[in-house]
This record gives sequence, structure tokens and C-alpha cells, in this order.
Amino acid sequence: MQGQQFIGAFVARQQHIVTDTSDFYIDLVFYNYYLKCFVLLELKTHKLTHEAIGQMDMYVRMYDDLKKSDDDNPTIGIILCTEKDETIVKYSVLAENQKLFASKYRLYLPDENELKQLIEEDRIRYELDSKL
Repeated sequence: MQGQQFIGAFVARQQHIVTDTSDFYIDLVFYNYYLKCFVLLELKTHKLTHEAIGQMDMYVRMYDDLKKSDDDNPTIGIILCTEKDETIVKYSVLAENQKLFASKYRLYLPDENELKQLIEEDRIRYELDSKL
């Protein structure tokens, strides 16, 4: 899929989802035509928490139940946060749920050397985790 473009559409910002008992607002909603699924994004201005993961898990389940059509693939949830806590990732539903993701974001672009270092650290962490 190298060179593959995101073929999708912006659906909503702060999309209001209503259940029988509660109201919720999803930060950003997209539809990816290539994957044929909705993509939900939550933007967190703090460190990743288990509450944020539980919230996204609930949003994905709600979206699948209330918005997804029968011919759509399962909804994907992405949490963008300022700091990703690997312990929380390891022991939360993120470790076993193929539809939920968390990623650290930065308010600036790293320089080339910093980017190489981050990629190398992630590669080493991935190799160590896959050997367990």
C-alpha cells in the first residue's frame, strides 16, 4: 500500500450521538472509502488514560450499532494524545482490539535526526514486543 492515498470524506466535527439515556460528542468522524469504514478520532491534550481508551471503545461500539450500515466494515477508533503510556496500552483493550489505536502527537514537526531516532525506538520496541 505504499503511496496509497487516503480516499475518504470528512463526516463531522463534534458529532452528537444520542442513546436512550445519554448524549455524547465524537471529536472528528471520517469515512474511508478504501477501507469502507468510519474512522473516529478523539483529540486529547494530555497523556493517554484508561478513561480515554474506554471512551473510544464505547464510541466505536455505539457507532457500529447506531450508524454503520450492513455493508460497512467495523468502525476504527484513533486516540491522538500528547503522551502515550505504554503500560496503559499493554494492559488495556488496545492490546487486543484491532479497531482501536492510540498515538502520540506533537505540536511541531521533529527534525530529521529526531525523526530517525523515534522510528528506531519504535522499531526496537516492536521487535521486543513481538518476541514475547
